Amino acid sequence: MFSIFLFLLGFGLAVTGGVTLIAYTNFLPAGLSWGDYLVFIMARPECYFLPIGFVIMAVALYSYPNNS
Repeated sequence: MFSIFLFLLGFGLAVTGGVTLIAYTNFLPAGLSWGDYLVFIMARPECYFLPIGFVIMAVALYSYPNNS
């Protein structure tokens, strides 16, 4: 049961981080270059939710009990 909770927590964090990264791409038409965009998202803590969510989901899948 704990593995399912961890997976859902990781999924939620990954979705939040992914949506945030996509939303911040709206700065590109406003005149920012790709380098400026990368520097900007590296300074935003909510952009780190995507990789953290992937790691949590991987841990949850790895620790899920196999009953076969």
